[in-house]
Amino acid sequence: MRNRRVQVTRQLLGLIAGLALAQGVASAQTPPTRMDALQNLNGAVTSLVKQVSQSVVQVIVSSYGPVDDSGRADTDLVIGRQRTMGSGLVIDAGGYIITNAHVVANARRVDVVLPGRSAEEGVRTLTKARGRTVDAKVIGVAREIDLALLKVAETDLPALPFADYDEVRQGEMVFAFGSPEGLRGSVTMGIVSAVARQPNPDNPLVYVQTDAPINHGNSGGPLVNVKGQLVGINTYIVSESGGSQGIGFAIPSALVEMAYPKLQRYGHLHRGEVGMLLQTITPTLAAGLGLSQDWGVMISDVTPDGPAEAAGLEPQDIIVSIDGEPVDALPRLGFQLFTRSAGDHVKIGVTRGAETFTADVAVTERPHDFDRLSDLIDPAKSLISRLGILGVDITEDNAALTASLRVPTGVVVVGRTKEDAGSEAGLQTGDAIHGINGAAVTSLEQLRSAVDSLQSRSSVVLQVERNGQMTFLAFELD
Repeated sequence: MRNRRVQVTRQLLGLIAGLALAQGVASAQTPPTRMDALQNLNGAVTSLVKQVSQSVVQVIVSSYGPVDDSGRADTDLVIGRQRTMGSGLVIDAGGYIITNAHVVANARRVDVVLPGRSAEEGVRTLTKARGRTVDAKVIGVAREIDLALLKVAETDLPALPFADYDEVRQGEMVFAFGSPEGLRGSVTMGIVSAVARQPNPDNPLVYVQTDAPINHGNSGGPLVNVKGQLVGINTYIVSESGGSQGIGFAIPSALVEMAYPKLQRYGHLHRGEVGMLLQTITPTLAAGLGLSQDWGVMISDVTPDGPAEAAGLEPQDIIVSIDGEPVDALPRLGFQLFTRSAGDHVKIGVTRGAETFTADVAVTERPHDFDRLSDLIDPAKSLISRLGILGVDITEDNAALTASLRVPTGVVVVGRTKEDAGSEAGLQTGDAIHGINGAAVTSLEQLRSAVDSLQSRSSVVLQVERNGQMTFLAFELD
């Protein structure tokens, strides 16, 4: 009997040990707790912020404009020096930075504050994270899409990669970086409220809408996804109070990716065109023309001898697809065509009566007035090396290309040299130079002679017409 009791006791002990072991194994395989999940999320976000912040800069712009002086009793307009702040991001390791065109509008001087290179975060590193302020020059401006390209002398800067705009989805998590109200190095979190929002029905541009808090000073900063990829450039908000109401808009990454190489090369946007005018189909339009549907997009005109006409497209053709993707509204189609470049081909599916077919349409480059002026460049005569520019005389022969100028004489800047000796002058492609140090400029030779007669470190003041406005650019000659 005693032996039997010992045997039973041993069996019970073995069973208890087995249960304890099984419980230990089960505990080791228990799913992470909510606290673990939150810690993992927190670590991922802080790592993302640390990575992206090294590519985000603050843009400081000095300019002149009206000064609000409520204490004045007269009606004189007071003009004073202004200092505004925006944001930007490194788009190329060679020192190229993208921001909004409205951030650098009327700029007389542009500085960029690069982020500090501290390896750690926290209060202990505040003194190390002040950043470095460097001079920047405006390389190109595309006001029609509110983008500007800056260049700094720094190299090996960490550039942000582009997100695939076609993969952006409503509801995905995004982060807005920048300098809201001048508070450099800020970040907010939200979601994509809408992938393709068209605030203006008469403009084909669409924006990424987000509820990530965006305020004044965020303009030009990046909106990134959880991979640290650029989803868009924060550009404006809808607000009654002036602060964030959770309705912010960013220029899509696809548009930025298309514009960057053109701004870098030409200083302005070279847009492709297919030679057709599009129109939204309404029930009234459909009834009057006898169309097969009362919604969608219709071709209202084709350019004679243009790509669309060459592909066999005609007015009143209804567009049903582009590159195999269905088309049911003008914004999506307009954006797709807006982002195409010269040399591309698009497959446009159309319905004409009872017939449906696909046309292969070539994208050609839209002519630009300053591109035509560049055809007049004579390498032996157009270079003014001390200003770092290539210029063309304003004459009767090219009056059609310079008809928008207020002063019909002078020199138009049509390009810059690689050395960019005149970067301190702030000259841009398209500027018309009408005077130097108080004397009128009527020809390229006269401008070159005046510049060559000046000694190094001499003060130079150029009277320049830019975008229909007269201004003075003051600098010291190298």
